[in-house]
Amino acid sequence: MNDGLLAQQEAGELEFELPVLTVPGRRSGTPRRTPLTVGERDGQRFVVGGFPAADWIRNVRAAGGRAVLRTGGVDEPVRLVELDAAAAAPLLREWPSVTPQGVEMMRDAGVVTDTTPDALAAAAGICPVFRVERDA
Repeated sequence: MNDGLLAQQEAGELEFELPVLTVPGRRSGTPRRTPLTVGERDGQRFVVGGFPAADWIRNVRAAGGRAVLRTGGVDEPVRLVELDAAAAAPLLREWPSVTPQGVEMMRDAGVVTDTTPDALAAAAGICPVFRVERDA
């Protein structure tokens, strides 16, 4: 699915901006690109690992959180800081309003039981949430 989204973006076929995270592969070191939804709350950006076993999550952890986030054609060095479950829960609670289709995919894959804010908040500690910080 990610490869398809990336191809559509490169061909100019998407009607929305698709941020892309690039992080070195944890074994190969080869840059790996993953389209992500970036949410914002109180002036801070964040991303949710909606599929906890996803390679991008493991790669980010192995890279010490350092990555490049491409948004609107601009590359930005970033550091992804993983939040603890207590800090992640309120952000997960908001996630259905940020990306309803993404939350439906999480439900369909069995990651969460429902698409409600309470069901997402219950995934705190299972689905990682990262704060996106500009990396100097």
